[in-house]
Amino acid sequence: MKNKIYNYDFLIVGAGLIGSLLALSLKKKNFKFKIIEKHNNKSKDQRTLAINANSRDFLSQNGIWDKIKNQPEVINKIIIKDQLNINQKLVFENKEEPMGHVAYNQEILEIVQGELNKDNSLISGIDLNPDHIKPNEIIHLNNSKYTFKKIIFATGKNSNLQKSFTKKTFPTDHNSYVGFFSHTKNHQNIAYEIFTKNGPLAVLPAPNKKKNYSTFIFSTPTHYSVQELLRLLEKNFKNSHGQIKLQKQIFEFSLNPHLSKTKIKNTILLGDSLRSMHPVAGQGWNLGIKDIQTFCHLIDLYDFQTKKFDEIYYARRQLESFTYLGMTSLINYVYDHPNFLNRFIIRTSFKALQKIKPLKSLFIKQAMGRGYNFV
Repeated sequence: MKNKIYNYDFLIVGAGLIGSLLALSLKKKNFKFKIIEKHNNKSKDQRTLAINANSRDFLSQNGIWDKIKNQPEVINKIIIKDQLNINQKLVFENKEEPMGHVAYNQEILEIVQGELNKDNSLISGIDLNPDHIKPNEIIHLNNSKYTFKKIIFATGKNSNLQKSFTKKTFPTDHNSYVGFFSHTKNHQNIAYEIFTKNGPLAVLPAPNKKKNYSTFIFSTPTHYSVQELLRLLEKNFKNSHGQIKLQKQIFEFSLNPHLSKTKIKNTILLGDSLRSMHPVAGQGWNLGIKDIQTFCHLIDLYDFQTKKFDEIYYARRQLESFTYLGMTSLINYVYDHPNFLNRFIIRTSFKALQKIKPLKSLFIKQAMGRGYNFV
């Protein structure tokens, strides 16, 4: 049995949330797969996810939503403000269903990986050189030999993928600060996006029964201390949230907006491996869910080993990815370069969304994942 070679359909590289959710979807379709993760230790990621309506449906359909212990916090309304023009304000809401929800990343990941561990689909502590992972070639995993018909990379935004992959970058000098704060006033289930002079600041309600706990993400080219972040939050949210107490642990991440692709047959990129964007839109994770939905839809229609399969997948996902990347990069550029023309563009855009109801409705649907179906 030492020389036996196990033949599988898929190898998923990266057991983060997107890779693990794809694995669960393939498990439900009875495909043979393995998912590998280089880290042995259990993740302690305390960050939250902004889950739009489409992603919530996906989690429900896969039996995950009702298993989340800390009930996801509802987002009923999104308010967007321009700090340099105090009269510029957009309010997005939908009467038929919530705009979205906020949940803890770690909780969902534990549920999904728990399902994968039931049949030993997930192998941790495997750190393979991406250049040595090829479809239909022998790969050694824990002293066993495998071949996989298709390789799927879901390794995150900062991973070093194969040299033969191409990456179109959207340069930025922004870093993101992410953290939590408690407050004395009820957050009213409202999410905020405020364009400050130093970068976009988003605040979302975090899961908490008392509704006095929120999370923030601030993207900026400027270094901020903890006290400076506290003053920023107090300046913008003292009236709406009351007294603010910033939690001690603040995460800082570098940004690497890009859109990647590969011409290697039977190799697929998902999630942040495919595209990473500026968090101003809050849609990165939700686009990863769309990647999974597209992939699963296509394996129901086509032989997944054909060249046609890969071409159709990338064609469908790159259009939406490029749209969001272009939009977020443009937004950040005009705010980072506050000249007369860019201020005019900002004012005109706000007024158009305020006055043209069909345009506003389109933005709301797209933010909820209910817009044009790229799948």
